Amino acid sequence: MARRERTRHLIELGGLVQKAGLVELADDDRATIYGALLELVGRARGGEAGDTLALWKRRGKRAFDAESNVEELS
Repeated sequence: MARRERTRHLIELGGLVQKAGLVELADDDRATIYGALLELVGRARGGEAGDTLALWKRRGKRAFDAESNVEELS
């Protein structure tokens, strides 16, 4: 059961990478995608980590809300 939940979680995370447009932007190059994610982690661990994470969270929530609103209108 735990393995199935972990697999689902990882699939959802991959879906977010796709949804964000990173796959197309990087032309589906895994080294580029991994490098971009490592860059994000480096920024988030910097001096203003709390502010960076809060900003990303707000942006993500807005994007989810906008997507939800579009789906409701359809």
